[in-house]
Amino acid sequence: MTSAAPTLSLPGDPPGGRRAVWIWGIGVAVYFVAIIFRTSLGVAGLDAADRFDVNASALSTFSILQLLVYAGMQIPVGLMVDRLGTKKVLALGAVLFTLGQLGFALSPSYGMALASRALLGCGDAMTFISVLRLGSRWFPARRGPMISQVAALFGMAGNLVSTLVIARALHGFGWTTTFVGSSLAGVVVLVLLLLFLKDHPEGHEPPPAEHAGAAFVRKQIAASWREPGTRLGMWVHFTTQFPGMVFLLLWGMPFLVEAQGLSRGTAGELLTLVVLSNMVVGLVYGQVIARHHAARAPLALGTVAMTALLWASTIFYPGDHAPMWLLITLCVVLGSCGPASMIGFDFGRPANPPERQGTASGIVNMGGFIASMTTLFAVGVLLDATGDNYRVAFSSVFVLEALGVAQILRLHARATRRERDHHVVSRVEAVHVPV
Repeated sequence: MTSAAPTLSLPGDPPGGRRAVWIWGIGVAVYFVAIIFRTSLGVAGLDAADRFDVNASALSTFSILQLLVYAGMQIPVGLMVDRLGTKKVLALGAVLFTLGQLGFALSPSYGMALASRALLGCGDAMTFISVLRLGSRWFPARRGPMISQVAALFGMAGNLVSTLVIARALHGFGWTTTFVGSSLAGVVVLVLLLLFLKDHPEGHEPPPAEHAGAAFVRKQIAASWREPGTRLGMWVHFTTQFPGMVFLLLWGMPFLVEAQGLSRGTAGELLTLVVLSNMVVGLVYGQVIARHHAARAPLALGTVAMTALLWASTIFYPGDHAPMWLLITLCVVLGSCGPASMIGFDFGRPANPPERQGTASGIVNMGGFIASMTTLFAVGVLLDATGDNYRVAFSSVFVLEALGVAQILRLHARATRRERDHHVVSRVEAVHVPV
């Protein structure tokens, strides 16, 4: 016999509801704190340069090392999530990023501070993929695009805490008190997740994991990579995310203060505008993609085009400083980079079965962080080589954008054909479910 409407009982399509929101909210809270810790250096960059007496290249090494660890951990973390479940991986991540933030607060030297940021990056790497997996286990698949965007929105709220709270606390209470105090938030979310978080609702257990080992790892990675949707998702993430992240994570504050002649207060307000724009655009993109799946590529490519246009208009504006209206417009557009990068997961998710979701998300998530790490390094080196010429240094953004757009255009048709085939097969299987 067959049934045409058994979908609510399928493990891959849970019903959602208030309990799902509560459980998923705990995971999002862990991610929220991780983002506060990750982006706290963005408002403390000038303070860090003074505290450790380092130049632009050495300062950029903080963020480069943090992102290098983050990017390098994505596939291992994806495999861990697929194998161990969300709760164990999130708990380990919370322990590591809390120790990293605390170590950064107390570091007496540049070397120890670097090690602390690396530890923080390792813990941070375990959060977002885990939250994506948690959402897919607790909410129906049709909610996927909105769930991803809302998770990213809360992450940007963590960035908002950095720009509004951490920046002011640094000037009011000093380095050590600010960073030690902020590390307590990590302890709070760790306790919450240990007490209340569950990997999946009752009756929706995932299939048993295959046995572990090198062969299993290679199979998971190879199978995910073979899917054009996974590779397309990675390049979408690569191309869209990094301009906004580079601006917020490290170089936005120095650029606005040193190159544009703004006060720290005004520069902080512009960074806050990037975060607010990100939160608003994320909700819009999530709604649009949930209703019009074909809008994914146009939104991603349109975001890249607008970012490149405003970036070029600002750094090549004739005269010593760009006008305030242009800086405001740039910051509003940079706010769309994060939401556009979430589109990468909407290409990777339908291309892979549930047992490979963590691995595929890890591959996708590597993209933007590799691009960000590369650009952070390039900007630091070029600033030192050119005597702080931001026009030259910031032009490195265009090279990576061009590379990413070429790859997106190359993979898009292949990925959409493959996704359409998967969708047809899934619908046939849903109609013919034995009861």
